[in-house]
Amino acid sequence: MGLVLVAGFSLNLAMGRSTFASPVYVHAHGVIFFGWVVIYVLQTFLATRGPLALHRRLGWIAVGWVVAMIAAGLWVIVARTQSGLTPFFFQPQHFLIANPLALALFAALTTAAVARRRRTDWHRRLHLCAMAAILGPGFGRLIPMPLLIPWAFQIASALGLIFPLVGMMVDWRRTGRVHPAWLWGTGAIVGVMIATELLVYSPLGDAIFAWVTAGTPGANVAPLEFGPMPPMG
Repeated sequence: MGLVLVAGFSLNLAMGRSTFASPVYVHAHGVIFFGWVVIYVLQTFLATRGPLALHRRLGWIAVGWVVAMIAAGLWVIVARTQSGLTPFFFQPQHFLIANPLALALFAALTTAAVARRRRTDWHRRLHLCAMAAILGPGFGRLIPMPLLIPWAFQIASALGLIFPLVGMMVDWRRTGRVHPAWLWGTGAIVGVMIATELLVYSPLGDAIFAWVTAGTPGANVAPLEFGPMPPMG
């Protein structure tokens, strides 16, 4: 999962689709979110190779890091929407609503994993599901998103389910059953994806977009239309 994110963002930079001239809040968001990737990979190593005492201490730092991720993520989502600068292969209203819901899902699954930390079978599987819930930005930079309109966001998000599904297959081969943590985790991911679609295209979704963008350039953007493709070269 870490490699998916590194590969996606590295490819984006190599192809000139991102720039170090981005606003400070974008860089802060990137540092915080990639910090979580480092924490997750390190925690996996410590949980399997030790020392476990360090794994537990770092775990409490990770809890605070999740709070920073939520703050930074919401900051970028709102700022880009208000500026009218959402990616052209997303509907602005979908971008505004789907991303915070994905963040909330990540936080909820992470919280559940921490609450079940003494049940390591649940703990590690829920953490993996939480990580899978935020892999969309990595996969979205590896697949041809413009060619996938109008389902680009949904496809990029659904690809994250590959990892829990592999976990289910491994469990089935080893024990002949699928651990219930996988069912809760993947069920939550699918449930939030469905809830997102219902909310985006509802009067409440319209009201949320109008409230967030009121008095900003984003208010002049058609909330449920895809933007024009930027010029090539």
